[in-house]
Amino acid sequence: MPRPLWAGAISFGLVTIPVKIVSATEDHDVHFHRVHLTDMGRVRTRKVCEIDGEVVSQDEIGKGYEIAKDQTVPVTDEELERMPLPTAKAISIVAFVDADTIDPVRISDSYYLAADGQVATRPYTLLRKALARSSKVAVAKFAWHGRERLGLLRIREGAIVLHSMKWPDEVRNPDDVAAPREVEVAEEEIEQALQLAEQMTIEDLSGFHDEYREALEDIIAAKAEGKPLPAPAEDGTQEKGEVVDLMAALNASVAAAKESRGEDGEDATVHEMRPSKKTARKTPAKKTAASKKTTASKKPAKKTATKKRSAS
Repeated sequence: MPRPLWAGAISFGLVTIPVKIVSATEDHDVHFHRVHLTDMGRVRTRKVCEIDGEVVSQDEIGKGYEIAKDQTVPVTDEELERMPLPTAKAISIVAFVDADTIDPVRISDSYYLAADGQVATRPYTLLRKALARSSKVAVAKFAWHGRERLGLLRIREGAIVLHSMKWPDEVRNPDDVAAPREVEVAEEEIEQALQLAEQMTIEDLSGFHDEYREALEDIIAAKAEGKPLPAPAEDGTQEKGEVVDLMAALNASVAAAKESRGEDGEDATVHEMRPSKKTARKTPAKKTAASKKTTASKKPAKKTATKKRSAS
């Protein structure tokens, strides 16, 4: 088992469950050192006091909060641990909510909660089975790393998982970045987008892997062995400013998705799109224009017939 990051207890009503927090994820990133390029010597970050210019060791470093310019108040770890918080050494379950009401934007880091000792086995199992049988998740509060946090408890493959969550006021309002409301999108474009989503649907994410890390490891291996670097991949990105026929792009994407699955992509026909300016004016009338098309198509035929009779 990985090294525990925190030890405390889950408080569930009058039930107390001793637990240990264990990281649910691993870091597989490739990490670099900062070096002096002329001789490859390590360049490290030295912790220097701004007042006397001396290098400070780790045991001389503490926490301080600047309440005004040139006025800092020191705060020790012992003082933080003695704060009158019920969540100081406990994950206190405060409510239960339906799982589908949780906004994924609010979910941060994830941790496993392991039963801490034999005494925790029975209540841990009780909470795990109760959560597994319910469609709800537990909302909890806990203090960790100098602040009180909001958490979410759920079950993953027989283990209780703690998700650290953002407080409601920590999530920015999306109105500033959302797409303009007045943009018109044709119904057939939405249907084709849904068809593309259906073609791209998979059962799980187990087949994905970090291609960037693999390519980076290949570069490092080539440099270490004195071999030529791998050839760069072709840039398939679209140039800025290029106008895209949205419907054609969707249809082509559906055809490509079907082909990748070994299906016949011939039925994914590409519809001709009008210029964007005309489409913007005509789009609102698409649904009501169906009945007018029949009438409009008959008018030229009547004129032609009149001319033929006069010619005879």
